[in-house]
Amino acid sequence: MNINRYIRQEHLQGFGTAAQQKLAAASVLVVGAGGLGVPALQYLCGMGIGKIGIVDGDTVSITNLHRQVLYDEADINKSKAFTAAAKLKQLNSHICIDIYDTMLTAANAIDIISKYDVVIDATDNFTARYIVNDACIITGKPFVYGAIQSWEAQLSVFNYKGGPTYRCVYPTTPGTNEIPDCNTAGVLGVVPGIVGCRQALEAVKIITGVGKPLSGRLKIFDFENDAEYSVKLTSNPVNRQITSLAGNEMQECAAVYKNLSPYELNEWFLQGKEFLLLDVREEQEYNNGHIEQAVNVPLSILPGEVFATGRPLVTMCKSGARSQRAATLLREKNNELDLYNLTGGFDNWIAVTK
Repeated sequence: MNINRYIRQEHLQGFGTAAQQKLAAASVLVVGAGGLGVPALQYLCGMGIGKIGIVDGDTVSITNLHRQVLYDEADINKSKAFTAAAKLKQLNSHICIDIYDTMLTAANAIDIISKYDVVIDATDNFTARYIVNDACIITGKPFVYGAIQSWEAQLSVFNYKGGPTYRCVYPTTPGTNEIPDCNTAGVLGVVPGIVGCRQALEAVKIITGVGKPLSGRLKIFDFENDAEYSVKLTSNPVNRQITSLAGNEMQECAAVYKNLSPYELNEWFLQGKEFLLLDVREEQEYNNGHIEQAVNVPLSILPGEVFATGRPLVTMCKSGARSQRAATLLREKNNELDLYNLTGGFDNWIAVTK
């Protein structure tokens, strides 16, 4: 191998040859070779990770190409895992690539994940995220979480040195169709590219010990309005007591909140029902458009708020993701609250009521 290949990284102050050697000795599993997985895979490969595992049972479609830029038109209908591996080998022939042309399931997750040092969750559905989380708890592996919803994105590091897990943030599995995926909600091609690169960065920090991994914090991005902020997370020891993935796909915790559709919310307004509608978007987002009756308390300051019982409380945000976190935080503060979450958020409300 050309000794100058990684020279720019080794010249980086605080990184050096020692960190590069740690990368070469490390193994990273990327679950999902799609919008998030593609940029993560490309940069991990380029930076010199010793072994990379790719888990994906899907094939390339033409609708992938605007954001999954590792693939091209000649790859349509081909296996993502095999195609990605072949192209990554052209980028860096010195790394080892394991191919898993399958979806991650409760049946295979522990066996696959146990072989790697770090896991990158580049999935696009909640079932897979809970499987990744629980398998990483059982095997003692840290994992880098990334998710996108329209213009919004989330990033964090879970199960790292006793830090919070995914279930500490979202203990309850969302209901079917509660939050639309990118097939229905749409996604701008560059958005998952940005988040996938950030996931690769977090993996490098975990492996090398250089920098501060995003453990204990949930980074939230609003790319449409060029805004980002962090929410402090707390670890619940109960969520680390998982010992089996049996029936994992159907596993749900006790309900933290109830779901409220835009139609139901509109009925509440028409009926004159007494309730508090809490808009947890940032002030600028709220000022750009909001439901008239909503009170604005941004998620970034919400943990310090305590709300009295006596009437239902509905949380809402742009697309439904931040408001789920808000509902979870409120439940931790007060177990007596009658909590609801507006499914699909303000975007869904506008689409339904306009």
